[in-house]
Amino acid sequence: MKKIPLIIGLAILFYCMGCSKKEEKAEDVKFLVTSPIRKDTLITRAYVCQIRAIQHIELRALEQGYLQNIYVDEGKNVKQGQLMFQILPLLYRAELQKAEAETKFAEIEYLNTKQLADSNVVSPNELALAKAKLDKAKAQQSLAAVHLGFTEVKAPFDGIMDRFYVRLGSLVNEGDLLTTLSDNSEMWVYFNVPEAEYLNYKSNLKKDSLMRVQLQMANNVIFDHPGIVKTIEADFNNETGNIAFRATFPNPQGLLRHGETGNVLATSPLKNALIIPQKATFEVLEKKYVFVVDKDNVVHQREIKIGSELPDLYIITAGLSDKEKIMLEGIRKVRDNEKLAEYKYEDPKTVLPRLKVYVE
Repeated sequence: MKKIPLIIGLAILFYCMGCSKKEEKAEDVKFLVTSPIRKDTLITRAYVCQIRAIQHIELRALEQGYLQNIYVDEGKNVKQGQLMFQILPLLYRAELQKAEAETKFAEIEYLNTKQLADSNVVSPNELALAKAKLDKAKAQQSLAAVHLGFTEVKAPFDGIMDRFYVRLGSLVNEGDLLTTLSDNSEMWVYFNVPEAEYLNYKSNLKKDSLMRVQLQMANNVIFDHPGIVKTIEADFNNETGNIAFRATFPNPQGLLRHGETGNVLATSPLKNALIIPQKATFEVLEKKYVFVVDKDNVVHQREIKIGSELPDLYIITAGLSDKEKIMLEGIRKVRDNEKLAEYKYEDPKTVLPRLKVYVE
C-alpha cells in the first residue's frame, strides 16, 4: 500500500518535467526576424575641438618701473580704454616737464629770430635754424609724453581679465607679462576633419551656404547657440591627413571661456543609407556580426561593416543587402548554420518606430 503513493508522486514529477521541457521548446521557437531598410537620413559626426576666444592677448609692460597701482581684479570684466595698471611715473613725468620747458624756450627763441628776420637784421638761414630747433623740441616733448603714457596700461578692448603675473610694488622691466585679456563675446572653435569627409562636405555644399554645427561641452551638454564654419585652413596636415576647420559661436552669456575643450557635432545628409537596429548585431573579437536567415530558414553568422552610428541604429557599408532577412530577437538562442523551426517576420518600417530613437 505504501508503494502506491510513491508511484503516483513519481508519475506527477515526470509529467511536470515533460511540461517544462515542452514550454522551453515552445519558447525557443519564438524568434523575431526583420530586414535592413534603405532610407535617406542625417548622420552626426563628432570632432574633438579646442575653444578659443575671438581675441586673446598678453598685456606687457612697455616701460621699466615699480608697479604703483592695480585698478582691476582677476577674472573681472573690463571696458575698452579702462585703466588697469599704473607704473610709477615720476621719472617720465619729470622728463615730460623738461621737454615742455625746452619747447617753450625754443618757441620764444624762434619768435625773436623771426622778428629780426622780418627786419632784415638776421639772415633767413638763422630763422630756419631757429625753426628746426623748435621742431626738434616739440618732437622730444611728444616722445616724453608717449613714454609717460606707457606707464598707464589700459584695456585695448572689452574683455575678461586673467590672473596677475605681478603684484603691487613689483619692479617690472620692459616686456614683462602683467596679465592676459580675452574677448569672449564670440568664440572660435577649431576641429580637424579627415580628407574624405572634407571632400564630401565641399561636394555637397551649396553655393554661398555655410556649414552649421553644434558644440557639445565637456559636461556632455549641448551649447545653446549653434555655430557656423567660416574658415578652413589652406593646407592638409601630411602626418594626420586632416585639415582644420574653424567655427564661430556667439557667447552672449559668457559661458564659454578661452582654453575649454569639447566636441563639434556636424550633421550631414546621407542618401539611400542601409540601416539596421543595433540590437540585431553582436560582437566577436571586436568585429560586428548579424545572423542572416536564408530561404531554408537556416541562420548564418555574417560579418558586417559599420559606416556610421546613430542612436539605436547602425548604417551598414558592407555585408548586407536590403533583400535579406536578419534576426532581431533571439540571437543568443541560436548557433551558426542552425535551422529555425519557426519565426515571426516583422517589416522594418514597424520595427524602427519601436526603438528609442529612430530615423524619420
